Amino acid sequence: MKSLKLFGLSTVIALSALTGCKPKGTETAVSGDAAEKVYVAPGKYDEFYNFVSGGFNGQVNVYGLPSGRLLKVLPVFAVNPENGYGFSEETKPMLQTSHGFIPWDDQHHLALSQTNGEVDGRWLFANANNTPRVARLDLKTFKTAEIIELPNSAGNHSSPFLTENTEFVVAGTRFAVPTDDKNGDVPINTFKENFKGVISFIGVNKESGDMDISFQIEAPGINFDLSHAGKGKSGDWFFFSCYNSEKANTLLEVNASQNDKDFIMAVNWKKAAELAKSGKGRKVATEYVHNKWNESTHSATSTVKKEVLVLSVEDMKDAMYFIPCPKSPHGCDVDPTGEYIVGSGKLAALIPVFSFTKIQKAIADKAFSGEYDGVKVIKYEAALYGEVQKPGLGPLHTEFDGQGNAITSMFVSSELVRWNIKDLKVIDRVPTYYSTGHLMIPGGDSKKPFGKYVVAYNKITKDRYLPTGPELAQSAQLFDITGDKMKLLLDFPTFGEPHYAQALPAALISKNQVKFFKIDDNKHAYVTKGEAESKVVREGNKIHVYMTSIRSHFAPDNIEGIKVGDEVYFHVTNLEQDWDVPHGFAIKGNENAELLIMPGETCTLKWVPKKAGMYPMYCTDFCSALHQEMQGYVRVSPAGSSTPLTYSLNNKKDNAQSPVKQGVTK
Repeated sequence: MKSLKLFGLSTVIALSALTGCKPKGTETAVSGDAAEKVYVAPGKYDEFYNFVSGGFNGQVNVYGLPSGRLLKVLPVFAVNPENGYGFSEETKPMLQTSHGFIPWDDQHHLALSQTNGEVDGRWLFANANNTPRVARLDLKTFKTAEIIELPNSAGNHSSPFLTENTEFVVAGTRFAVPTDDKNGDVPINTFKENFKGVISFIGVNKESGDMDISFQIEAPGINFDLSHAGKGKSGDWFFFSCYNSEKANTLLEVNASQNDKDFIMAVNWKKAAELAKSGKGRKVATEYVHNKWNESTHSATSTVKKEVLVLSVEDMKDAMYFIPCPKSPHGCDVDPTGEYIVGSGKLAALIPVFSFTKIQKAIADKAFSGEYDGVKVIKYEAALYGEVQKPGLGPLHTEFDGQGNAITSMFVSSELVRWNIKDLKVIDRVPTYYSTGHLMIPGGDSKKPFGKYVVAYNKITKDRYLPTGPELAQSAQLFDITGDKMKLLLDFPTFGEPHYAQALPAALISKNQVKFFKIDDNKHAYVTKGEAESKVVREGNKIHVYMTSIRSHFAPDNIEGIKVGDEVYFHVTNLEQDWDVPHGFAIKGNENAELLIMPGETCTLKWVPKKAGMYPMYCTDFCSALHQEMQGYVRVSPAGSSTPLTYSLNNKKDNAQSPVKQGVTK
């Protein structure tokens, strides 16, 4: 408890300093040539794509480095009115879960796909922390391609981290809970008896990227914080930071800080996969949802699944071990060689570095100090390579520069600290502004870091930007790490609360990007491949509008005969076949959102008019000099009206449906 109180006092002192007067020297902290190093001339591209978690906005944000310019917000786990994600009929299935339609989440961590331990620019994986899910984004289109829900889990924080050939996406539950085949309606104070920590192994198809849950491991009921796969010699293993070894269920800030040490958990994932394949484990009846986007139909489907294979501690007795780690570890990071595993105890004034070679020797020698819930505990000294002494206060996360050094973020002392992996000596430190959490070196968690920059993602930004009310902008700070001393180059604000991030050279993505979708390949059920095919069809109280958009009009652009209470589906196909010519679509009084339709794509907007009147519709995305002219009208008549259903373009003869055609489908 004494160390906890000291930590609390240090935190108060540090935060008090931040909320008081502006620290001296913050204006001159940037090096003299910083502006030159981050300047990207007009017409030139940034060197790196930087993908940053959106935190509580549920999305992924894309910045350019070194400029720090925001390029795009990618909708993943939250509805996005800008482009209709989660509002259009095609994208609504992407946000389905076993709890129903969930239009938000808390997005924390990201992982770029890897081949041979190096980032390859194909896919980006993202976690949803609240309602446990993992998404895969296709970097050819910068769209969310797939989302899978995780059963037996709660608080999907230790996720989504990858094996070095993207065989598996691995996700550990933050909150221990009873598994889905047990009765979850139990007293909370039976935590120690009934609650488990489940780790999911999601298989990834190496060609298509399609995901599926291969198996899960039911571990003891502790909290999994972060994780990373091994590399090279340790490539068959996965390492997780774990806290709350006390198994507390209330006031965790005190009750989960009693033990001097918590754990790093080491799992031989390759052996676990073999055990699952051989028939070990139990089939757990559960319900989880798998959502997939189809690029040819421009539509998503949602499938409910009913079963998952779960391995027990007993199944894993020779493939899962605990390694003691200073209390409340947060980060768990593996260096590019795969030999050194770094644990970051938030409440410790040192950084433990474990040796994979020594871990393997300890297992062979049975150098165990005992068991924890049936899992063997390796002796601390038997696994330890050494400790970085007095690195700073509040070590959280570590990335690697590819030159034999590590950089660790210090939350309490607000700094980045660089230290040598071999001799564990601190060689440089630089202040951040303020309370840095995650940090990121492009490729810094891979076998081949690019090592030019490090970015600190800060929790507090007092005095860095113009104030914006009670909540201030949160920030990232870019440092040059090419010299002996790290140099601050740039501050730039970020969305939400930035957590983890990933970056890679732009060239790895740019060469494969899709610039438009070919109309001939569009297999959407309601595609309209030319104005001659446009029409309006009534099916009872449902109206299907087969509409096209092209610079600068819709076809049809005048529609009559819609009645109050009708369900109107605008199926809008963008006929453009050129890069960066999307069209928008919106209609007065629509309760969901606009559409933003990419070239060659079809999107559907559902509209239920509630009162008679004249309703303008228009393009919401500036597309040409005559963008303002890209509009039309829908006449809505009272329910029961005899107004015929007609549609037209340029006042050509109305294409009225005869009674014979009423109800005809495509």
